[in-house]
Amino acid sequence: MPYLEVNSLDFFDTVENRRSARAYLSKEIEEDKLKRILTALLRAPSAGNLQAYCVFVVKNQKIRENLARAAFGQHFIAEAPISLVFCALPDKSSAKYGKRGAELYCIQDATIAASYAQLAATAVGLATCWVGAFDDDAVKKILSLKKEKPVAILTLGYAAEIPEKTEREPIDSIIKKI
Repeated sequence: MPYLEVNSLDFFDTVENRRSARAYLSKEIEEDKLKRILTALLRAPSAGNLQAYCVFVVKNQKIRENLARAAFGQHFIAEAPISLVFCALPDKSSAKYGKRGAELYCIQDATIAASYAQLAATAVGLATCWVGAFDDDAVKKILSLKKEKPVAILTLGYAAEIPEKTEREPIDSIIKKI
């Protein structure tokens, strides 16, 4: 009996169709689509199943404008109707894994969850852009973070344009077989 019966073509189509959108329509995101994305990110694997991360769902226009400024003027963050801010929880991870948990595992947990959210958004017909360039201290202040470490901002919305597919390195230049 197979582990899971799934339509793998749908997954690979989702991966193939994911793009980084930097222009969004003002169209609101349906709550059922947002819920599917948030539910999907909870299924992401995490070190020790601790889920040492949290996600801020930012719909507030002023806060998104402040996030755009904190991200060195990436104004599409304010344009997208929702931004998800993924934060690592170093204390939660270090309680079980010590320094490595605080410095690595919680970061990995947050990024894997963001990846799941990004693919789920693509699967439900939404566009995203992963933003990693931002001033950590500014984001902490905007979101009133205490011990959370901001890791990524993921914009969500309907694309105002379909970004071109970007070229990737040849598989042999990335994959090393030993």
